[in-house]
Amino acid sequence: MPTLDEPLKKVLGPPTAKVMAEHLGLHTVGDLLHHYPRRYAERGELTRLAELPLDEHVTVVARVADARVHTFNAGRGKRLEVTITDGSGRLQLVFFGRGVHKPQHDLLPGTRAMFAGKVSVFNRKLQLAHPAYELLAEESDAREAAGTWASSLLPIYPATAKLESWKIAKAVDAVLPSANEALDPLPDSLREGRGLLPLPEALVKIHRPQSKAEVEAARDRLKWDEAFVLQTALARRRHADAQLPAVPRRPAPDGLLTAFDARLPFTLTEGQQKVSREIFDDLATDHPMHRLLQGEVGSGKTMVALRAMLAVVDAGGQAAMLAPTEVLAQQHHRSITEMMGDLASGGTLGAAEHATGVVLLTGSMGAAARRKVLLDLVTGEAGIVIGTHALIEDVVKFHDLGLVVVDEQHRFGVEQRDALRSKGAQPPHLLVMTATPIPRTVAMTVFGDLETSVLDQLPAGRSPIATHVVPAQDKPHFLARAWERVREEVAAGHQAYVVCPRIGDEEEIAGAKGAKKGAKAGADAAKGAKGGKGASSRTKAAEDADGAGPGTGFGADEDAGAEAAGDKRPPLAVLDVARGLAEGPLAGLRIGILHGRMAPDGPDGKDAVMRRFAAGELDVLVATTVIEVGVNVPNATAMVIMDADRFGVSQLHQLRGRVGRGSAPGLCLLVTDMPEASPARARLGAVAATLDGFELSRVDLEQRREGDVLGQAQSGVRSSLRMLAVIEDEQIIAEAREEATAVVAADPALEAHPALRTALDALLDEERESYLEKG
Repeated sequence: MPTLDEPLKKVLGPPTAKVMAEHLGLHTVGDLLHHYPRRYAERGELTRLAELPLDEHVTVVARVADARVHTFNAGRGKRLEVTITDGSGRLQLVFFGRGVHKPQHDLLPGTRAMFAGKVSVFNRKLQLAHPAYELLAEESDAREAAGTWASSLLPIYPATAKLESWKIAKAVDAVLPSANEALDPLPDSLREGRGLLPLPEALVKIHRPQSKAEVEAARDRLKWDEAFVLQTALARRRHADAQLPAVPRRPAPDGLLTAFDARLPFTLTEGQQKVSREIFDDLATDHPMHRLLQGEVGSGKTMVALRAMLAVVDAGGQAAMLAPTEVLAQQHHRSITEMMGDLASGGTLGAAEHATGVVLLTGSMGAAARRKVLLDLVTGEAGIVIGTHALIEDVVKFHDLGLVVVDEQHRFGVEQRDALRSKGAQPPHLLVMTATPIPRTVAMTVFGDLETSVLDQLPAGRSPIATHVVPAQDKPHFLARAWERVREEVAAGHQAYVVCPRIGDEEEIAGAKGAKKGAKAGADAAKGAKGGKGASSRTKAAEDADGAGPGTGFGADEDAGAEAAGDKRPPLAVLDVARGLAEGPLAGLRIGILHGRMAPDGPDGKDAVMRRFAAGELDVLVATTVIEVGVNVPNATAMVIMDADRFGVSQLHQLRGRVGRGSAPGLCLLVTDMPEASPARARLGAVAATLDGFELSRVDLEQRREGDVLGQAQSGVRSSLRMLAVIEDEQIIAEAREEATAVVAADPALEAHPALRTALDALLDEERESYLEKG
């Protein structure tokens, strides 16, 4: 009997093992035992041929209704056509050439078999060409054999074109006895208290169940395994963090925070007050705060973060805010200094009594300005610094770093965050902000080492945003009307954004020919003519990039618009669309452009353009997703998102949040060429139907599934969650978190739980460990 860590090539042979490794990520006996059936076909209850999806690999169980051999090329060629039925529909199988002989012998009328292949269309009928098949024995007259046949379920495994489901089933048969060796990570008291199967029994029943009840019992157990082991890893991380020393930071009475609050022209929302209390309680403890602040778009997260930074400065420390792009860092610096007024003028003549220095540090700053900022940080003259990746460099030293605020957490790696945290004499407190609402159990799973605060209440005075889908391909006059609406908003004294997926010009696209077509498509789209479709060109968000990379938060948007892949036209570009608008439907308006390839500073730099737009000197800003987060221009009331199907649900919600920030109602128009029945249109319809970001995050997740919550999807390794669904299994995740927290509190080293330690070691390879550390 092979051990669980035995390589599959020793058990199944090199050819099969190679396919399993390359196409399914299965390397050991244990990996194969955890490759669970996707579903089960019941003997006697055939799968429905009436619901076959086109262009997908399928496995069906059916009976041969008819089989005929046709000859062609004067008898030199042969074609076998087999018709199968399952009662719900009929399907044609076709075999050619040398592949005719064996199926001609096997697939006689009345024969029952499993068939696997890719569904295609020929002469307007669905067919499988050269399907693999496995004959199924007929019911025996013997009562015992008939009973066994009727009660067993056929496991249908996630398969590939090179390895069919029943071949995987045979491989599982070869290793199934090894399931008895599986160490059970669940404590006996937990397993028995919840009536869960032992792990070896659950593995046998998930692969070879005798009834549906056995399948459910096995699934319940295996879901608990995944939830509990993962939550234990997170609980150990929280416990380790709680042991680290930190300097308590309590705001001074009648100090900087009090002076700032007294100047606020509005009252904080109940949500902002509640979350601030949670943060201040954490800051007052002698171990580092690790808190996630997530909130609805426009809910005032920056205000909450600023008050936390002021509290730390009040207590004698410094605070650093890390932003993913220069545009966002500059926007934060601008809005924070405006909100603080002369309280941000510390170190200057005539500064307010409790003032502190608020400085900006980015990679593009000049040498003299940079030296001044570095000096202010090391002397403590600057209490608050807002910066990009430049904050992480070795030359940056702090006098007493007490709080790190990380904005848009998903865009930073663990090394970047930890490099900034290591600049404190003792571990600083940490506040992570994400503008993408995350379902509760996703936060519990992905950010499980952080305590979570939620802002779901919008400040008073925020206006509703009307969102509409504009089908430019089907109804070009709708797009013409969209540009009329932009002109109407400008005529009323307001401003508008136009968002495009790509920059344009020298940016690499599908060759010079593609560039020419893209420019024409941009001009056509701007004028309201019919456009095409294309594949998204995304780049990773870095200090000078457009932030269109891994999307925004969980259910990331990196493959948004995949349905359009392979079409002729590249995505619409800022430079092309801006030119087309200026010469066409928006002629005469003051149009600016903004994208990540522009210089940060200078008369035509990103910051100058943003300042001109904020000051009302530009009517329309044509931009990439560089404006996705943090940009706050209350007078901007309209947004047109070109090629909206190229963006994911979360990103569209983020972009939409840039309008409706003042007293006038907001308007967001989602322009697309995708047909009405496409999944992309369904995504856009969901965004148009609700302004609730938490509801949209669930929609996004349900459409895209979870991927791997430990980040392995990006590296091509299989997901660590095979059974658990973070939306459907909320209750299990919540209960597993409680159980895991209790186990770790009683036994942090897990000395009494060796099997659980072994399971953690298997889960937390080096890459996964680092993903957990970055939260």
